[in-house]
Amino acid sequence: MKLIRFGESGLEKPGIIENDKWFDVSHLVKDYDEAFFGGDGIEKLKSDIQKGGLTEVNKSTRLGPALARPSKIICVGLNYKDHAAETGSPIPAEPILFFKATSAIVGPNDDLIIPKNSKKTDWEVELAIVIGKKASYVSEEDALNHVAGYVLHNDYSERAFQMERNGQWVKGKSCDTFAPIGPFIATPDEIKDVHNLRLWLTVNGETKQDGNTSNLIFNVPYMVSYISQFMTLLPGDVITTGTPAGVGLGQKPEPWFLKDGDVVELGIDGLGSSKQHVKAYR
Repeated sequence: MKLIRFGESGLEKPGIIENDKWFDVSHLVKDYDEAFFGGDGIEKLKSDIQKGGLTEVNKSTRLGPALARPSKIICVGLNYKDHAAETGSPIPAEPILFFKATSAIVGPNDDLIIPKNSKKTDWEVELAIVIGKKASYVSEEDALNHVAGYVLHNDYSERAFQMERNGQWVKGKSCDTFAPIGPFIATPDEIKDVHNLRLWLTVNGETKQDGNTSNLIFNVPYMVSYISQFMTLLPGDVITTGTPAGVGLGQKPEPWFLKDGDVVELGIDGLGSSKQHVKAYR
């Protein structure tokens, strides 16, 4: 199943994609939130939609974030060997964890707003995990039973805020519009092998990132299990799993970053694509 949310910002309704068509399921589901994911909502929805009677949604309608605002976004840093190398960082012995403010979440094709006083706004295509069942101290063997699905995420980062302003990375990760999520959440049965998915990103049509989840340092079950040793993962929480090489910070011969008028496009096998037009803060 592929889950979407559509409509004006703040007024999104839940829907699904079926046979490349969009359908409204707001009469069956209140929203794709903690109550939905934690209440066996996906299985109930699968059963309900078999009865038919769904209203088709015009595909020119805006797509919102693919899930309602979760309790948290947990990010795994430096989780691809090539990305660690391009930043001059050692391979982590354990996952590097940081948070991204949920107020950064926007729709997959909403504008990216360069923050006020930003000089180094950067891109990062990432596979994100959506938690489907409360997870606390779960084993690697059981971890995938706590996954509701997977979704495309662009983990935008302001590198000066992140690395030059003291403290933790969260300042450089949490600006408004820095977390476009979608176009859809794919349930695990939609993805043949989550550890063999191509990720790509272009800026103004030029390929900057072209990687594969086979190169993750820490795989999906390990990340879910590991994070659950330190905090309870609630249904609907998002784990974003790191980015391959090719970010602006790693460009040669010198780093370069996004500017007003740029266009960023990105995608992952089986999870669709998204596009963000870059606009300066006004």
